[in-house]
Amino acid sequence: MTQPSEPVTLVQVAREAGVSTSSASVALRGEPGVSQATRDRVLRIARRLGYRADRHARLLRESRTRVIGVTFDPDHAYHAELLDPLYQCAESNRHELLLSAATRRRGHREAAEDLLRDDVSALILLGPDLQRAELSELGARTAVVSIGTTLRPPRVDEIHADDVVGIRLAVSHLTSLGHRRITFVDGGASTSASSRREAYRAAMTESGLETRIAITPSAPSEEAGVTTAVRLLDSGEPLPTALVAHSDSIAIGLLIALRARGVDVPGQVSVVGYDETRLASLGGIALTTVSQDPAMQAGAAVAQAMDRIAHPRDEGRLTVIQPKLVLRLTTSVPRLG
Repeated sequence: MTQPSEPVTLVQVAREAGVSTSSASVALRGEPGVSQATRDRVLRIARRLGYRADRHARLLRESRTRVIGVTFDPDHAYHAELLDPLYQCAESNRHELLLSAATRRRGHREAAEDLLRDDVSALILLGPDLQRAELSELGARTAVVSIGTTLRPPRVDEIHADDVVGIRLAVSHLTSLGHRRITFVDGGASTSASSRREAYRAAMTESGLETRIAITPSAPSEEAGVTTAVRLLDSGEPLPTALVAHSDSIAIGLLIALRARGVDVPGQVSVVGYDETRLASLGGIALTTVSQDPAMQAGAAVAQAMDRIAHPRDEGRLTVIQPKLVLRLTTSVPRLG
């Protein structure tokens, strides 16, 4: 009994025609991108070899054009705030999300590469710890939107909140209450650390408090906030009357340690966070903070990813979201004396 022959593959057609597989695919689909002579040669060879397009593979490729990959840090509280609106925006535009986590042992680049191996049609990167050249290289391979960076690489769209405005809102709120000794609790090596640090310097200078600029080192986690508060309490120096934290995570750590040591917040020390995470709104925390409007950032990210898929281009766009101050119970007028 004669065994059925194996079906002719696209790779075989391309090899016989002396072109790349992608060129052969373009020619067979009738899309622009190859010369008429090349198209005719590929079609002629495909007919001679008896090539039949794999309908299942075609449908799979088409479905992948509706999948957007997202890299995120599971330890970053604000990334969790972005995921829900990202899902909502993608679903409303008939797209799906595929997530890839960046962890302590697996960086943002590895997370992005995993998604590219899954052939997603675009990448949305949440606060990626990547250099400008790395972002640019990813942008040359697929549609890329980065949230939280300000590196302006070519071929990559960036979205971020205006940290100058956000930190100014926090400092202005505190100075309007009468605070003059306002310390900034830094975010270490995190993506937005330098922009928020410099925004604090500028806001203090605008308020006439340039001689009172004080920045204490920390890192973007609750544990780091606790450690920072303990260090301030044990330093023997008077506590500042207000702390502006790089993130809500740090601010919540500060609150935990200060209150554990009997410090009245906001009576003795006012605390302001940045991000407007869900924990910040809990009754036992009630943190005054700066909101980056995650819903608006997510909507812009999905829209720009889809636009880049449909209309690839070299130039990258920058979208700046205006933050707002959310007043709760961790700030008040400074206690006299």
